Amino acid sequence: MNNNNAKSSFSAPIPLAVAGLGYGGLLPFLILAFASIVDAYHRPLRIEALIAYGAVILSFVGALHWGFAMTLSDLSMPKRNECFVWSVFPALVAWVAFLLPPVVAGMLLIAGFLLQYWQDYRLSKMHCLPDSYLNLRLRLTVVASLCLSVLFICYLLPAKKHV
Repeated sequence: MNNNNAKSSFSAPIPLAVAGLGYGGLLPFLILAFASIVDAYHRPLRIEALIAYGAVILSFVGALHWGFAMTLSDLSMPKRNECFVWSVFPALVAWVAFLLPPVVAGMLLIAGFLLQYWQDYRLSKMHCLPDSYLNLRLRLTVVASLCLSVLFICYLLPAKKHV
């Protein structure tokens, strides 16, 4: 099979199951972001849950590069090692986010998602990753980052006092 056929086969739409799981993974982001704004009484818990979910998902998308390093046959050894090293970086960023105040944690997680997308973009331009993968990752990154930006809004909203 020549390289043109391999590349064109990667231009196919993302499989329905992958799209469903990816977009379904946005539901906790959307629900927790909305609940953080409208439910002042439970806001601290919702914010913690939003940060925790963001950290878990950032760790997950980072780990994809471990899988790429193991399965992309056209990777040079230095590039393969770079993917292995990068794959653990998002988990470390996510862990640090747990140790920070919510607004700072949100900024760090957003930066982590943006850096992860940049790494995905770089890898997709050098190797045969499906075009649909990068498009999906962009959409998921934007929505997750917007939901995490709700932490800034919540910081400005008055907290409900316990009576």
